[in-house]
Amino acid sequence: MDGRMSENETTETLTNRQGHVVTDNQNVRTVGDRGPTVLENYDFLEKISHFDRERIPERVVHARGAGAHGYFEAYGTVGDEPVAKYTRAKLFQEKGKQTPVFVRFSTVNHGGHSPETLRDPRGFAVKFYTEDGNWDLVGNNLKIFFIRDPLKFPDLVHAFQPDPVTNRQDGERIFDFISQSPEAMHMITFLFSPWGIPANYRMMQGSGVNTYKWVNEKGEAHLVKYHWEPKQGIRNLTQEQAQKVQGMNFNHATQDLYDAIERGDYPEWELFVQLMPDGEHPELDFDPLDPTKLWYKEDFPWLPVGKMVLNKNPQNYFAEVEQAAFGTGVLVDGLDFSDDKLLQGRTYSYSDTQRYRVGPNYLQLPINSPKKRVATNQRGGQMLYYVDQGPNQNPHVNYEPSVLGGLKEAQQSGVEHRPYVSGEIKRAPIERQNNFGQAGETYRRLADWEKDELIKNLVNTLAPCAEKIKQDMIENCSKCDPDYGRRLKEGLEKKQMEPTDTHANPIGSETADNGIKEAIKLSQPSDPY
Repeated sequence: MDGRMSENETTETLTNRQGHVVTDNQNVRTVGDRGPTVLENYDFLEKISHFDRERIPERVVHARGAGAHGYFEAYGTVGDEPVAKYTRAKLFQEKGKQTPVFVRFSTVNHGGHSPETLRDPRGFAVKFYTEDGNWDLVGNNLKIFFIRDPLKFPDLVHAFQPDPVTNRQDGERIFDFISQSPEAMHMITFLFSPWGIPANYRMMQGSGVNTYKWVNEKGEAHLVKYHWEPKQGIRNLTQEQAQKVQGMNFNHATQDLYDAIERGDYPEWELFVQLMPDGEHPELDFDPLDPTKLWYKEDFPWLPVGKMVLNKNPQNYFAEVEQAAFGTGVLVDGLDFSDDKLLQGRTYSYSDTQRYRVGPNYLQLPINSPKKRVATNQRGGQMLYYVDQGPNQNPHVNYEPSVLGGLKEAQQSGVEHRPYVSGEIKRAPIERQNNFGQAGETYRRLADWEKDELIKNLVNTLAPCAEKIKQDMIENCSKCDPDYGRRLKEGLEKKQMEPTDTHANPIGSETADNGIKEAIKLSQPSDPY
């Protein structure tokens, strides 16, 4: 853009996308002042045809979101040790070094304008614009997940998302799936407790969920888990409190984040890691790669490595928050994958869905593009904004290797990490599943009021479900902890003697059917016009 303007134009003049000044933005061209409308309405046709295409496909999951810009500041250490001992990733090495970030928070299972008070995990995705290219740390507020094999992910999401016939979330469908998937009991224990409804985005934890690796200059690897701890404190809502908030403001979390940044109350999180030597660790009663498990702090301490501050709101929600695209495979030198099956499945799925949703050139959008030099041999595709060509690259050569002025490979800095693997190629679950142990421990660690809320929410959702589903869930909870199962059983028995809602309600709610009746009861009749 060179800034040229036509004779009757100022910097405030409205134009169309061709650069033509708009002299009448109120009226289409018609035969007479009543019409009909003529076809040669270029300004109208451009305006309305773009409007018809303003929405890109909504995310299948994590559709409802909010975001902000900020920076990550490294401590240069991991706990009391130099960070270089464990990773050569440059953004961590120097104390005080700041790396720009963009963060997107979200709910998971509901649509783009759904209430932010619904019981759901929250997405916590951070894009680091590092000197070595982008690093995406994509996770949730809860530190575990429902499943450990990516083959089950579409089924999990289908069970939690609306019934394909009624278009309503349905607790019977959810617990039909969960009761037959005991590995999900740990996540369910968190989700149906107050941890399932964070008060807002600023006052919730974040986590990478999956196990990754840190790699040092020698190529040595350690298993690593990431944790974001809010300096604003952690606050959660009961079901009753959430429903009260929803009646006042269904955008409360988005508004809370935006308003806090606007008034200069910048939210901060400290980044902690847990480290474990690379390997299978047979001494543990769980597999350290299992995303349904926690590494307990008392066994694997949280080690601080830096802090993140969000200090700038997006200038345009669509351009930045909606088009922001994250992927678990977006790692920089010094960071690596583990063999976590779910992580490896996510690594394909996340980037694939962005190419479908935003387009094959989504990484050329300003919110997604690295802030460093880019030169590739990728060409064409829908919405190509510019050619990722090196300044001295022969434009005729879009392949490698070449002796005609094409791009060259870089030297590897540091020793490449080369994990050794062997074994049969087969379909099989991991050996150390221990589906109920940590779920029971989480139940026992909940405060009394959190246990009460957990049981109440489970009872409200399970009560209208099929008897077989209820019995399977009682059995699963009893395997987690006898008191857990006993309280669920007693709660369901008591609920049978009371009127109950249908199972096709938002999970945890017991008054949804009353809401339908109240809408009619409280409304006022009006005459037709």
